[in-house]
Amino acid sequence: MNNSQELPRYGYSHSVTPVLDTTMAYLDEGTGKPIVFLHGNPTSSYLWRNIIPHVKDLGRCLAPDLVGMGKSGKSPASRYRFVDQARYLDEWFDQMNLDKDVTLVLHDWGSALGFYWASRHPERIRAIAYMEAIVLPRHWDDFPNGRDALFRKLRSGEGETLVLQENFFVETVLPKSILRSLEADEMEAYRQPFRDPLSRLPTLVWARELPIDGEPADVATIVDHYAQWLAHTTFPKLLFSAQPGAILTGRSLDFCRSFSNQTEVAIKGIHYVQEDSPQEIGVALRSFLQALPAASWEKPSRVNRS
Repeated sequence: MNNSQELPRYGYSHSVTPVLDTTMAYLDEGTGKPIVFLHGNPTSSYLWRNIIPHVKDLGRCLAPDLVGMGKSGKSPASRYRFVDQARYLDEWFDQMNLDKDVTLVLHDWGSALGFYWASRHPERIRAIAYMEAIVLPRHWDDFPNGRDALFRKLRSGEGETLVLQENFFVETVLPKSILRSLEADEMEAYRQPFRDPLSRLPTLVWARELPIDGEPADVATIVDHYAQWLAHTTFPKLLFSAQPGAILTGRSLDFCRSFSNQTEVAIKGIHYVQEDSPQEIGVALRSFLQALPAASWEKPSRVNRS
């Protein structure tokens, strides 16, 4: 099903497909081997609007909106935990018939979902590009400059006020995590899915899902498992290291730099690097894709499902 309504400065229309008990909207541009772009919190496929044009002639570019975000439907039971989003995304991958030669382009929670999917379907993976990604479970002392206090608030009753009432992730986190100032129409595009307090619930749940000192336990286990898997993979990888960056720094960045068959490209940006360095990301991603071999690299090597 197609939805012809376009977001500001987008230039693309969405398709919509049923997934389990709701729907997921997605961009579908180009033909050939699939290139799947996964966003995180509190964004949508709109985040990739200036990246996809660089590579849409090289393959089938697909960019879904996660459930409860962008133009996708809501979860009828308000289930937005990581494991819920993973189930929805698993169904979407199957609906799209993405059974081989998949390149993943990952950011934020989209990276956790993408790494988790890849670790369970290694035979389908051709390559992975990632930026500002969740590659390891965190510890409270990983947070710089008192940032831990903010995440403690988000996990307390104050989180409801900050996120549901004040739209904290869109109005505060997003603009403060970009070097440039977003234009009014760009901010409007990011606000569109989150007009009322209830619609903002996914953005609060994401903040509470970040595995810190082993909690939530199920998410911490998943991230730990796919981290171990990533460390032993041999397929081509493209790491975008942000300067100054936000979450892919310190020991997480050191861990990533140990991966084999990986190219690293430094770009300017804090967290939402697609808004600061779209040209640099697009050009590097294009070169990476053009250099990939015709066949998939990875032999099946799964981690245990948690």
